[in-house]
Formats: sequence, C-alpha cells, structure tokens
Amino acid sequence: MDQAFFLLFAAASVITALTVVLARNPVHSALALMACFLQISAIFVLLEAPLLAVIQIFVYVGAIMVLFLFVIMMIDVREAVLQRFLPGGNLPALVLLVLLGVEMLVLVLWSDRFSVTEPVIVRGGDQIRQLSTTLFADYLLPFEAASVILLAALVGAIVLARKEQG
Repeated sequence: MDQAFFLLFAAASVITALTVVLARNPVHSALALMACFLQISAIFVLLEAPLLAVIQIFVYVGAIMVLFLFVIMMIDVREAVLQRFLPGGNLPALVLLVLLGVEMLVLVLWSDRFSVTEPVIVRGGDQIRQLSTTLFADYLLPFEAASVILLAALVGAIVLARKEQG
C-alpha cells in the first residue's frame, strides 16, 4: 500500500513539475510548483520523515512560493513574454536536454546506490529536539542574519518595482 501511495505521489510530482515547465502563464507555473512541493512533502511523510515534510511545507510552499508570486506580480509579464525566446535557439537546447537525460539514465542504471535495501528508520523525538536546540541556540546569529537578508531583499524588490511618481 505504501508503494502504491509513493508511486501516486511520485507520478503527481512529475506531472506538476512538467506543468511548471510547460505552462505558458507564470502564475500557473508557480501554482504547479507549489503543488509539486506538496507532493514531495507527502513523499516525506511516507518515508516517515515528518520534520522534513513540515519544513518542506513551511519553507518552500510558504515562503519561497510567496516570494515567487510576488516577483511574478511585480514584473510586466506581457513584455517578458515577448523577450523570452531567441529565434532558432530551441534545437541546441533540445539536443543538450536529450544528452543530459541519457547521461542521467545511464548513471542511474549503472549505479549501486539504488539497490533494494530497506532504509534505516530512527524513531523518537530526540533528534528533532537536538536539531531545534542546535538551530536556535548554537546557530541563532546565522539564522537571524538570513532573516534580515531576506527582509532586505523584500524591501529592495518593493523599491525597485515601485513606479516613479510624476
């Protein structure tokens, strides 16, 4: 049953990832990316890693997606669509994509890392408690510095996107 759910979530995440790339509307791409992040979070729950699932939802779906949507709404999408592709530049990109896909497939098939072994599952909340204590005690200054940098980036984006009055 777990394998069926895993395959369902994996297929849904691949479909939403393809939607991110193939959607013509940037807002639809951002929403598909959010759905992809939620599918990955569900896979983390299946792998019995609830902390990673919650972090995936809070950080990526909550923060990064809000930032993406904010940037998409602030830029002029109609002008960006006109400048999106150079004529005749699709064939080399397609050839490179196929070469990288073949290389990835060969590496996955020849690798010993993807064997059929059971993962080691550590139960208990001590690891989560240790992680949170380390994050908010030992690494409090870098954590707050990252918060200030993200706030400065947000203020800078607002200043740059604001129209000149006059």
